[in-house]
This record gives sequence, structure tokens and C-alpha cells, in this order.
Amino acid sequence: MRVVPIEGLDRPELQDFTRLTDVNLRRLQEPAGGLYLAESTKVIERAVAAGHRPRAALSKESWLPDLERILEPFPDVPVFVGEDPVLEGLTGFHLHRGAIASMHRPELPPPGDVLRDARLVVVLEDVVDHTNVGAIFRAAAGIGADAVLVTPRCADPLYRRSVRVSMGTVLQVPWTRLPEWREAAPLLHEHGFDIAALALADDAVTLDRYAAEAPQRVALVLGSEGDGLSRAALRAADTVVTIPMHHGVDSLNVAAASAVALWALRPDRER
Repeated sequence: MRVVPIEGLDRPELQDFTRLTDVNLRRLQEPAGGLYLAESTKVIERAVAAGHRPRAALSKESWLPDLERILEPFPDVPVFVGEDPVLEGLTGFHLHRGAIASMHRPELPPPGDVLRDARLVVVLEDVVDHTNVGAIFRAAAGIGADAVLVTPRCADPLYRRSVRVSMGTVLQVPWTRLPEWREAAPLLHEHGFDIAALALADDAVTLDRYAAEAPQRVALVLGSEGDGLSRAALRAADTVVTIPMHHGVDSLNVAAASAVALWALRPDRER
């Protein structure tokens, strides 16, 4: 493993961790496709297992044995090493999980490739909070959704906070971006999906009723934290589904709602 003690900030590889925001990393023209940050050895390991290539890593010395095992296929990747005060000064936050790596962004697959063999997928429409995006991916992975599809204005699943909150499951669950609804709805229907919009509506059916007779293929659509689903999403929906609430509460946080709905629709449920 190529271990490099941190002696200055002039090395270009260090800029991945010190001078570039998540947005700037994503927009890098070199390397093509940009970068994202994988924080913790567990997340780095999941990224490598998913076929993603590291560009550089930053670590405390005590975490080098774990990194050496993970980065064995990449002997030329520099691993910059320093103590806590140096690393915190570079990144602006405490590396309490020992290591962080800059990873090359993979090319996203076409939506049709993701949908082809799927039975239960989650569609995130304009969910802008990265914590919620990460939590939804974790629910999708843990409960058993086949894929997550995000709309053009949805938050980036590979933003550092999303990856961290998801415990790296954004690197395991197949995902891609959908086009606007005028193209997305026909695409989902073409692949045999019933579009189930989770929303409040007078004609909504309850989640337990929908789950009892759910179609073979379901696309569960979740909306933004403030306004919920757009009119376009509701027009595209085949069914509007609601989670019954009590004590005057009208809805759950979108990440909590995703877990409840996915559990009800889980592939191994008894009908």
C-alpha cells in the first residue's frame, strides 16, 4: 500500500478532501464523471465491493491494517496518513470512523436496465434532505426493495451525508435517475409497474388494503419533505396510498414512511 505521511497541502490528491465541496467533486471534469467521498472503512469496503475505484484515501495510522486489506487491488492509490489534529484541520470534521476515500463516480445505468428484473422499487421525487435520502436507501436495502430511482431534482445519493446515513447501502442498492414524469410514467408502465403514490387524498386506499392485493410489480413513489408529491406525480399514479394516522398527526417523516410502506409491501410477506 502506498502510504504517504501528510507534510503539506500542495499535493493535488489532498484537494479531494480539503478544497472541494460535494457539489464540486461531482462536477469535476477530470476525472470524467467526478468523485464522491466514502467515509469509514466499512463504507469504503462496500464501495470497492460494488466495483467503484478509489482515487485517494485519508486515514489515521491505526486504521491502516483495515485499509490495506480493502485497497489491496489498488496498490497505486495514495493513502495519506496523519494524526487527529492534522486530519481535522484538513477536512474540517473529526474522522471518528478512521478513514475517508475519494472514489470515482460510476456511470449510472439506464432506468430500463434497473427496472427490467425488479419487482419492488422506490421512486424519490425531489427529496432534498440528504439524511432522508440515506435513510430511505438503508430501509430499501434492509427490507428488500430491488432498486431506488430518483427524479432530476432529488438530492444526490452519493453526497457524503447520504452515504454515511445509509451505512453504505447506497453502494449496494441499484439506483439511477429517472426523467421527468411525462417520460418516467410510460417507462414504469412499460415494465409492468403499478405506480403507487404515498400521499394524502380523498380517494386514497390504506396501505394495508393495498398491500393485501398488491400487483406483482410496484413502484412506490415518495415526495419531498415540504410539499409532498407534485401534481404530475399524482396524475401519473395508478393508486394513491396512505398510512392511517392517529392523534391528529397527518403524516410521517418521508424516511419513516418509506420503511413502513416497504415493510408492508416486502417481497417475502404472506398474502
